[in-house]
Amino acid sequence: MVTRRRALARLGNPLMTHDAPTQFGLPPAASADAVLAHIRDGGALIVPLANGEPTMLLDAVEAAAARGEIDGVTVHQMHALHDRPYLHGAYGSRLRHVSYFLSHVTRPCFLAGTVDLVPNHFSEVFSHMQTRTTDPLVIAAASPPDRHGYFSLGVSADYTSSFIGRARFFLEVNSQMPRTFGRNQLHVSQVVGWVQNDHPLADVPAPAIEADDRIIAEYVAERVVDGACLQTGIGAIPNAIMGALTGHRDLGVHTELLSDGLVELVERGVVNGVRKLHNRTKVVGTFALGTQRLHNFLHENTAVEMWSARYVNDPRLLSRERNFVSINATLTVDFLGQCASETLGGHYYSSSGGQVDFARGAMYSEGGKGFIVLRSTAAHGTVSRIVPQLPAGEVVTNSKNTVDMVVTEFGVAELRARTVRERATALIAVAHPDHRDHLTAEARQLGYV
Repeated sequence: MVTRRRALARLGNPLMTHDAPTQFGLPPAASADAVLAHIRDGGALIVPLANGEPTMLLDAVEAAAARGEIDGVTVHQMHALHDRPYLHGAYGSRLRHVSYFLSHVTRPCFLAGTVDLVPNHFSEVFSHMQTRTTDPLVIAAASPPDRHGYFSLGVSADYTSSFIGRARFFLEVNSQMPRTFGRNQLHVSQVVGWVQNDHPLADVPAPAIEADDRIIAEYVAERVVDGACLQTGIGAIPNAIMGALTGHRDLGVHTELLSDGLVELVERGVVNGVRKLHNRTKVVGTFALGTQRLHNFLHENTAVEMWSARYVNDPRLLSRERNFVSINATLTVDFLGQCASETLGGHYYSSSGGQVDFARGAMYSEGGKGFIVLRSTAAHGTVSRIVPQLPAGEVVTNSKNTVDMVVTEFGVAELRARTVRERATALIAVAHPDHRDHLTAEARQLGYV
């Protein structure tokens, strides 16, 4: 029997300091196969998104499926980060995947029919998973427990933290997982088992920022007032916007995604959260995705709190923040302001995520502003991303009634409370000049101008 002291000594990591619990017993680390005793045929596994994935435990589950030892097991997850044979249907009905947001890994699998997708708003993913599962097992990566006996889910809170106290947990402890605070901790008494797998988290660098992105960022930044509370999405333009806010004061952050762009704003004192209503003085997120710089910043940083998506993304809560600003990217916008943010060429590319959650929160916030950002063209300028009507097969993510401002490198189209004629005119004005004549002709044919 491995003693508590010996078991916890193995959890050390020269990159991050994790104090061992001194008052609570911790059973010894198990082999990854131990998780199989907690999986029943026809059962469900809940897996956090991105770096919350427990890679060793998923390896063991896949191996069991390959040996025919499990059957009818379904994995529920947003944004898988690692490619695996089961995602491609390698084990048939023995192990299947249900996605709530497609990644570069699951996108081709969905198109091939080996992965299913549940349409959703991020704020509602936990309730959807509850509806679709009975007595699920949560398998998740975590930091080593602290001296009080609490594990941290690290870079993830997402839907997973909402299962704490409501489902069984089997953890994969990684000493390189940042220990974060908020509502993503669970006590050693709340886990049915754990394994140890020390490895660096996957780095997800931000896309390269181009000149047009910086122009868009300036248009947005000049409309953000000091003391505003921000939500930013993922991509080059949102990162450029973070960089354009360095001259602001007393900004707050309440966002689903924490990225590298945030670090400098906090370290400069631009983001301090002193004017926030909820979680005043704290940076609030529900998951983090970035590089080692971000992971180091998050580790034991009491200025940052990770909360569940059902809290972070709740439009009712967001609406009570003054000057709440939502910034999200899209792929295509039509003359009415409808945004297709999850399909490309009629094929599913991602999912809704929290775009509508935050857009609606900004819509009802006193002084709130909602920005939809995109470059005006694609395919080296040959395709306009401002279109008369969304093509067949494109899915509306953000509706015409919710969209506030659409921003390209050619300006800002203000759509809230505007007529159809005013919307079409404003959007044509921010389209690329090479496409404006054609778009104007199309608008006339539709009777919009």
